[in-house]
Amino acid sequence: MALLDFLKNKNKEEEEMIPVIPEEIYSTGVLQLQDIIAPSALEVNSNYMKFGDKVARAIFVISYPRFLATDWFSPVINLDKIYDISIFFHPVETADVLRQLQKKVAEVQSQIHMREEKGLVRDPILDTAYQDLEDLRDKLQQAQEKLFSVGIYIMVYASSLEELNRVETEVRSILESKLVYVRPALFQQLDGLKTIFPLGTDKIEVNSRMNSSPASSIFPFVSFDLSSDRGILYGINRHNNSLVLFDRFSMENYNSVIFAKAGAGKSYATKLEILRTLMFDTDVIVIDPEREYEHLAEAVDGRYFNISLTSKHHINPFDLPSVSEGESPDDVLRSNIINLVGLFRLMLGGLTPEEDSIMDKAITETYASRDITPEGDFSNASPPTLSDLELVLAGMSGGESLAQRLSKFTKGTWAGFLNQPTNVDINKKFVVFSVRDMEDELRSVAMYIVIHFIWNAVRKNIKRRLLVIDEAWWMMKSDDTASFLFSIAKRCRKYYLGLATITQDVSDFLSSPYGTPIITNSSLQVLLKQSPASIDQVQKTFNLTDEEKFLLLESDVGEGIFFAGLKHVAIKILASYTEDQIITSDPAQVLAIKKAKEEFAEAQE
Repeated sequence: MALLDFLKNKNKEEEEMIPVIPEEIYSTGVLQLQDIIAPSALEVNSNYMKFGDKVARAIFVISYPRFLATDWFSPVINLDKIYDISIFFHPVETADVLRQLQKKVAEVQSQIHMREEKGLVRDPILDTAYQDLEDLRDKLQQAQEKLFSVGIYIMVYASSLEELNRVETEVRSILESKLVYVRPALFQQLDGLKTIFPLGTDKIEVNSRMNSSPASSIFPFVSFDLSSDRGILYGINRHNNSLVLFDRFSMENYNSVIFAKAGAGKSYATKLEILRTLMFDTDVIVIDPEREYEHLAEAVDGRYFNISLTSKHHINPFDLPSVSEGESPDDVLRSNIINLVGLFRLMLGGLTPEEDSIMDKAITETYASRDITPEGDFSNASPPTLSDLELVLAGMSGGESLAQRLSKFTKGTWAGFLNQPTNVDINKKFVVFSVRDMEDELRSVAMYIVIHFIWNAVRKNIKRRLLVIDEAWWMMKSDDTASFLFSIAKRCRKYYLGLATITQDVSDFLSSPYGTPIITNSSLQVLLKQSPASIDQVQKTFNLTDEEKFLLLESDVGEGIFFAGLKHVAIKILASYTEDQIITSDPAQVLAIKKAKEEFAEAQE
């Protein structure tokens, strides 16, 4: 017990020796947010500041011309330099302004009368001032305009004082060419920094009076970028952080191409566009070669068809579109026969001129066996199948060889894919045809048949649609499939259809004689990160500058150049968290999402 009492007394003595730390001393050691984001040191001079190894200078606008044109501020906004801009609009009470203007009008009018009494020559400056004052009074009185006290402050940054002077001179020359004059905030650089910060405090207070019309010309998003009043968000302008909003259906045609190396984010960008396009009453159909769109189809309640040799989904290539208003049955039938000849040329590995003629005649007779002729009404007729064509060829002189070559598609391993009536319905907002499980030898054939089926459906019922062909280089491997794709690119606008072609193999796409024409028939073009092996060909095709070439080589995933007609901007593609969870192709994310769904299903059980 004596030892226990001794230890208790010893602990009490040690506790009494520990000093009490005041709360204010403790608080000084706590790391705050401003401690993290603040520079290590700030040096303030008369006309510049220094942040660590960077220098900055605050400048402000002191005067404007009599008239401000639209977009006058655009060259500064799009300047490829590092800078911040703060624009303050301080509303002015109309009643107070009208009282001040009344006094000012009286003063100007008095000066004009005094000059007239003295017999002096008319002063154009006074006359112009009088007219402007009266015009402004009328518009303010009628509530057509409001008056603001406007301040524009610019903070430019550089790595050295010499570079800072050059940047300021460049900004000054751009503005002074438009009769807008600026000055540095002499001995007010710290106030300029506080004004530039997004705090809404105008510390410098160098303002000019402007009515609504000229004030609206300072709107910061007026630039050569692609911000429109309708359309979908494609991404962020990397030059000025404005939004790239665009509607492909506002262009002369609705087609687009996307070129990028593997893993650069082309499918991600496409799925993001699809997800946002679906919200604007647009149907979307996708040819999916790698089964990347299955999760998206499930998320938006779409249809997903897996096209393979053992699939339960079939498309009969002999299906005919209905005859639209203004078309003749003869033209519809002949066009379909020409497309079928191209298909069999692809399936059979090429046809001689004699075989081509025999095949054309055989297809015509095969249709005729089902009472489908140019003179008749075939809107309700049952189309033939591949077996019917084989029978016709077997009975034709010179057609026996073609019938024998065709037998592997009617009786062999590949019979289940082609030789069946169509059982596919695309009456949904979002439809995906996957050809991943189709053998490589037949993949281009499958894509041709699917696109032909979609084309017939599009012509039957005209509505706003987008057809996406991923890995389109498969279609460019053969002249027949490339020619068919090009014909759709030229004609799809007539049926309110936009064609989006996506490829990672730029060389295969552009080596086809139809590759460049497809690009020129596309109003939208998106170039993401490119490989060094193909960049020279891309630069030549799209007339890129050396700076744009290096930008594509050094871009991160989801970054590149967005072309719309004659305009183009550097773009960064961004998605929200929810969109990212739906469209991601990252295997790690996909597995995590799949695992979460399984755990949720088990919890529900």
